[in-house]
Amino acid sequence: MDSVTEQDARLRIADELRMFLPANRRREWQQVTTDGTSTLGHHVESIGIPLTEVGPMVAAGRGVAPAHLLAPGEVVEVHAMPRPQPLPAGPRFLLDVHLGTLARRLRLLGVDTAYHNDMDDPALVAQANEERRVLLTQDRGLLRRRALWLGAYVRGSRPADQLRDVLERFAPPLAPWTRCTSCNGVLVPVAKEEVESLLEAGTRRSYDAYGRCGDCGRVYWQGAHSDNLEEIVQSARIWTENA
Repeated sequence: MDSVTEQDARLRIADELRMFLPANRRREWQQVTTDGTSTLGHHVESIGIPLTEVGPMVAAGRGVAPAHLLAPGEVVEVHAMPRPQPLPAGPRFLLDVHLGTLARRLRLLGVDTAYHNDMDDPALVAQANEERRVLLTQDRGLLRRRALWLGAYVRGSRPADQLRDVLERFAPPLAPWTRCTSCNGVLVPVAKEEVESLLEAGTRRSYDAYGRCGDCGRVYWQGAHSDNLEEIVQSARIWTENA
């Protein structure tokens, strides 16, 4: 550990949060220099941890807020956000441009998921705030925007790991096969006769139950699910039940 000065305070960082620290400083104890004006939240973010990932912070046995001013010699325990994390507006999400596959998988599970492949950061923040959606991203800078009402860092590089992380963190209710994976619209049952002209001959012969997206009109039918999609749904149910 670095030498301690009279102006230093110490932060004890939970193991789950150390992934955000620089590789050469990924230690349990972090020293920060107090100046009488910088808040605890500022110090936590300055060492690399987005406040969206931080749960209770405790000093001398009492909870302290991000606005708390650190005193020289003070020790604060910085815990990770508890899981499952309660949401004030329910499980509604907005994903940034790099999480398109995750967006489709969440929609497959019936989770309300907005996504655009051409939206910049200010527009993402504006939509998240207006629609009270949790902004999911792997961009720490985006999570640090003061205007953002609520966001979360998505862990994992593979879509399967990302999906598991989101489901375990928020435990949203699942309703597979009820949303359009293309636009997030709700699927409504439709008579075969109404969509018959849109179907291939083999599909018309093989299936009788259909659903259509109420927003974009895309047609879905029972049984048109690959083994991979069924596997995603079954794994998701297990992860959510164990969250």
